[in-house]
Amino acid sequence: MSIRPSTILKFHHYLVQRKYRKLFSTKTRAKPGPKGPSEPLIHAIVELKRRNPRFGCPRTALIISKTFGVEIDKHVVRRVLVKHYRPTPGNNGPSWLTFLGHMKDSLWSVDLFRCESINLKSLWVLVVMDQFSRRIIGFGVRAGDVDGITLCRMFNQIISGKGPPCYLSSDHDPLFEYYRWQANLRIVEIDPINSAPYIPVSHPFVERLIGTIRREFLDHTLFWNSADLERKLGVFQEYYNHSRVHASLEGNTPKQVSGESKIRQTHLEHYHWQSHCRELVQLLIAA
Repeated sequence: MSIRPSTILKFHHYLVQRKYRKLFSTKTRAKPGPKGPSEPLIHAIVELKRRNPRFGCPRTALIISKTFGVEIDKHVVRRVLVKHYRPTPGNNGPSWLTFLGHMKDSLWSVDLFRCESINLKSLWVLVVMDQFSRRIIGFGVRAGDVDGITLCRMFNQIISGKGPPCYLSSDHDPLFEYYRWQANLRIVEIDPINSAPYIPVSHPFVERLIGTIRREFLDHTLFWNSADLERKLGVFQEYYNHSRVHASLEGNTPKQVSGESKIRQTHLEHYHWQSHCRELVQLLIAA
């Protein structure tokens, strides 16, 4: 015979081992170590990224943590997106002032920037923000040149009905050196603070805000005139103050930092999507 007794004994020994392995081993085989995120959490992360391609891993982790109360690291978000997210083709999407700003509405920052309408007409935008909470106080829009009188009118319109701050920070733009501007600040009892000349980091927060407005909103929409621009900036202000999380504020929104609102956490099985800025941004909220 070609089969030796030792071969039969080895085969029998193998069958015995297989029998007891099936009897006493666990039914499901899983890799040892910590379990990864659950399927609902993975779905929420991937869907948030799909609806907001410009969101990075840190902001995505902050939104998930604040919405569901789940502690999740940005590196976990990155690994989930690498494995499960496939982007849709074509969908590309501190200074010395900080010390003075550690009190709500004690220090505001102001700056001007220019943007172009759909018919290439230049419009000037005056933006005022609260230094401590990063809250946008308001926008003023002007078509044409801006002088001292116009600047004062835009600023007074923004702060109308709001309690003025103790200090107002600005850069060294010649417009903020006008006599009428300085007199207007004395009338409303605001002390001006000028940033250090030729040092942009001494006036960082409002400069960063202007960059955010351009990258996240103005670069993705068009407007016809000053009224249209002012209306759309008001929509962005509502989103920015109430819903947009900030890494510098530990994942809170400006309204939460100022104590005007609180986030409502929910479960992974009970949430829906809320659109902001006319479908430009979609965020998770409690159902």
